[in-house]
Amino acid sequence: MIVQLLKPELDELIEKKAWVTIKESLEEVPAVDIAEFLEEIDPEVAVVIFRLLKKAKAADVFASLSSPKGVELLETFSRQQLSDVMNNLEPDERVALMEELPGDLTQKVLNTLDPENIAQVRRLLGYPEESVGRLMNTNYVRIKQDWTVSKSFEHIRKYGRTAETLNVIYVVDENEKLIDDLRLNQLILAEYKTKIADIMDNTFEALSAFDDQEVAVRMLSKYDRVAMPVVDSDGILVGIVTVDDVLDVAEEETTEDMQLMAGMSALDKKYSETSTLEMVKKRVGWLVLLFFGQMFTVTAMAGYEDTLAAAAVLALFIPMIISSGGNSGSQAATLIIRGISTDDIRLTEWLKVLRKELLSGFLLGAALGILGSIVIGFWMFLRGEPFTLALTLQALTVGTSLVGVVLFGNMSGSMLPFIMSKLGFDPAVTSAPFVATLVDVTGIMIYFSVAVFLLTGVVL
Repeated sequence: MIVQLLKPELDELIEKKAWVTIKESLEEVPAVDIAEFLEEIDPEVAVVIFRLLKKAKAADVFASLSSPKGVELLETFSRQQLSDVMNNLEPDERVALMEELPGDLTQKVLNTLDPENIAQVRRLLGYPEESVGRLMNTNYVRIKQDWTVSKSFEHIRKYGRTAETLNVIYVVDENEKLIDDLRLNQLILAEYKTKIADIMDNTFEALSAFDDQEVAVRMLSKYDRVAMPVVDSDGILVGIVTVDDVLDVAEEETTEDMQLMAGMSALDKKYSETSTLEMVKKRVGWLVLLFFGQMFTVTAMAGYEDTLAAAAVLALFIPMIISSGGNSGSQAATLIIRGISTDDIRLTEWLKVLRKELLSGFLLGAALGILGSIVIGFWMFLRGEPFTLALTLQALTVGTSLVGVVLFGNMSGSMLPFIMSKLGFDPAVTSAPFVATLVDVTGIMIYFSVAVFLLTGVVL
């Protein structure tokens, strides 16, 4: 990072209060690096450095700060500095910040905004949480289909400076309804006198302002776009969503899925911003649930107490049996959850997945079963047990159980995400610990059922 290389020099300049030199040093430093530097210094000093930055860059720096640091600085800003920063933020960044502010500070911020920006914030906040409407940017360029290319360029030159992107220009009718989107190169290559209607193909992809933000992530990726238009329920163009906006959403969604799959509730903030008490609250519920789930495992084992007493050696292989099923289930759950989240797998394709996982589960179980039978038989022989029918059947018990447990683990891990999605839950709730606990209980039952069937009259 550039700012890390300059940090010793900046610290020295701050100590000397050489503000003019600091201003010159930061002119070529990217906003995100300046934000990283400000995270590490006192807010009183950070406020002074903010005054040294140009308005637009100061807003970019502020947008890159963590939420706690941003709130901390807002509380120390002067009214003019607060106004400069907030009015220069992009609409989506301004709304994201407003959602995190305490009530008294929210009003303080609103009092510094221009009337147009106040109306914009209130309009965007009117959309549901986690919707595209909260994410969209209202700074874009739109043109009319009856304009010429020449008139369109005049319009772009006039309003393009404040637009989030000029890669795509949107065409609307007299009612502001979106009817097409044109890449800038299409306009550049057209003759000046050409009508916009003559270069339109009337095909475009758009997001609804009420779509979930995850839809925006998938659509931008699917159509390989840097920006996509957002329309309301009547097809009126109300904003755009750009790829830099959805990158943050994609990161948040991936983080949330990983936390759910680890067997805990998703954190509301970053790990570094979450208190120990809040962390415990997010984790303890799942741990208690999984603890009671394991009690079913104990109950299942208690039901085969006589079998264990007669063939104590069977107990040695319990961890191996149930962990193999848990591992298989976790693999399948991870593959299916990721497939559903990326739209690679549709919920209607559960039967296709079922057939595929039945076959793969059987093959995986058979591979481990054959290996397990050979290894366990050889291991018991090395321990001094004679090569008898009892040894062979005990090794075969482990191998056969592995087939059943791995097959069941594969099936439960692949089908549970579909079931959870059908019930309206996030499929990531089908976490690895949840699948493992389910397979533990079933694995015990499969293992001892096979043992009773094969070993009765020989060992039992």
